[in-house]
Amino acid sequence: MLILAAVVDVAMATLLIGASGFLFGTGTESMHDGAGSLVAYVAAVIACVTAPIVGFILTRRGKPAPAIIAAWVPPAGALAAMLLPPSY
Repeated sequence: MLILAAVVDVAMATLLIGASGFLFGTGTESMHDGAGSLVAYVAAVIACVTAPIVGFILTRRGKPAPAIIAAWVPPAGALAAMLLPPSY
C-alpha cells in the first residue's frame, strides 16, 4: 500500500507541475491566479513529494499503519478539494 501511495503521490506532483503554466503563466490560456492560490499550489506539490518520504521513514521505524496514512494524505486531500465548489 505504501508503494502504491508513493506512485500516486509522484503522479500527482507530476500533474501539478505539468499544469502550472495553465494556472500561473502569462499566456492567453492562463488563469492568472493570485498569490493565495500560488501558496496553496506550492504546498500541494511539497506535500506530494514529502508524504512518501515520511511514510518510508515511519515504516523503517516500525510504524507501518501511520506510514500508510501519512502517504495517502495528499490523494485524500485532492479528493476533498474536488468536492469544493468552483471559485468563479
